Amino acid sequence: MGQPLDQSALDTLFLDARSMNAWQDKDVPDDLLLKLVDILKMGPTSANCSPARLIFVKSEQAKEKLKPLLSPGNAKKTMAAPVCVIIGQDMDFYEHLPKLFPHDDAKSWFEGHPDKIKDTAFRNATLQGAYLIMAARALGLDCGPMSGFDQDGVDKAFFAGTNIKSNFLCNLGYGDPAGLFPRSPRFSFDEMAKII
Repeated sequence: MGQPLDQSALDTLFLDARSMNAWQDKDVPDDLLLKLVDILKMGPTSANCSPARLIFVKSEQAKEKLKPLLSPGNAKKTMAAPVCVIIGQDMDFYEHLPKLFPHDDAKSWFEGHPDKIKDTAFRNATLQGAYLIMAARALGLDCGPMSGFDQDGVDKAFFAGTNIKSNFLCNLGYGDPAGLFPRSPRFSFDEMAKII
């Protein structure tokens, strides 16, 4: 615990990693997706609330269901990706807190507080989506996270009968570097941070 990663690991996770737009025609096996979930679920969330719910859209039938709900700029690359993950947030996450946070009555912190439920679900599912990206990269996968989609349509098509709301999408697979744009600039430390 607490040991720094070597440069190669930092390169894999952050420094050389890119958001992919094009994909190799190479399957992502289901057992790798199981391993991915086993890793990402260990990332911290407030009160271990773990609101993320994931749908791995992999079959042609499921992709065709998703396709009309994507923005035009995201449809082609998503159809070419081996997998597109819908990262959702369970708005009833607090019902599971007696199991996930058994040492306190955390469920009572949320019952009857819709704004707190909404903020906590969104914040922590977004965190878990970021853990998914880092875990996928650690397992040798490339990622293409994106926002451009019909949220209500995705919720109706993939989360019907639940209180789960979509957050963002992330394509997974083995990227084709030929589809990359030049890397966009990033802020310097002084433009985005300060030490006080």
